[in-house]
Amino acid sequence: MGAVISLLKSLVERFAKGNRSKLYTGGAIITFTVVLISGVSGWLIERLFLFYEVKNPILSTLFFGFILSSSLASRSLNKSIYEITNLINHEKIIYDINNVRQKLSFIVGRDVENLNSDEILRASAETASENSVDGVFAPLFWMFLGTVFWQSNQLMPGPLSMAWIFKASSTIDSMIGYKDGNLKWLGFTGAKLDDLMTWIPSRIVLITLPFCCRSKLSIIKTIREAWKDGVVDSSPNSGISEAIFAYCAHVRMGGINYYKGQAKIKPIIAKIYPIANKSSVKRILNLSLRLQILWIVCISLILKLLSL
Repeated sequence: MGAVISLLKSLVERFAKGNRSKLYTGGAIITFTVVLISGVSGWLIERLFLFYEVKNPILSTLFFGFILSSSLASRSLNKSIYEITNLINHEKIIYDINNVRQKLSFIVGRDVENLNSDEILRASAETASENSVDGVFAPLFWMFLGTVFWQSNQLMPGPLSMAWIFKASSTIDSMIGYKDGNLKWLGFTGAKLDDLMTWIPSRIVLITLPFCCRSKLSIIKTIREAWKDGVVDSSPNSGISEAIFAYCAHVRMGGINYYKGQAKIKPIIAKIYPIANKSSVKRILNLSLRLQILWIVCISLILKLLSL
């Protein structure tokens, strides 16, 4: 996906020469092309799975499950975050700080060159929260929807097609969905599509995550407070995702971030709780794992009921 997006981006920029209308149109073509290729590729693999499932059900199911799992970023997200938290030691941070910043730069979009250990931990907590939704729960939701489509008609896009369509929109957003220079127009369609496809999953996470944690507040109040803090964020989804994890993990988020030297003030979330530390970052990852288990159990039960 990344290679195709990069190629198309360079072609569109060369053709558009800074013209806004052409950049808008080119961005829409990039989005449509990458999403279509991803969805059709997933659909073709699904056809192969359905064909070989009859001849060799065990091997074909294992192979299909392996490919399907590639759409979930739970393991890679946990590994990246734990690498950062394990390197942070307040007594020796002066020796490791540059290495930690470099590792953090792989998973966040903000400037990391001047971050201290507290800011590194805040960035880790925020990206763990947001990327749990983008990398795990949104793909799970679209896999579920694709499975429902299958139960209706196996010629329809299934779980892999829908997961790859979402991953395409997410990858487009992460590569060109910015408001800098030409990308403000070139990445507009991809960013809006990603917002649209993450809108429902992020709100389901808002409602379900409190059932996996021991909050000082009631479930209803936790959801209400997280919504109140998260909805003021400029993103329709990331603020809500961060807010519910903040309240459930008892950690404050938000503050000043720098992007290419420009300061951006994000609203403070869950201000009644302390700033991020290693324990609270690990709590976020543990909460994500618990919620994954809850979702898988609920999805399995729903699909079982729909098949009756």
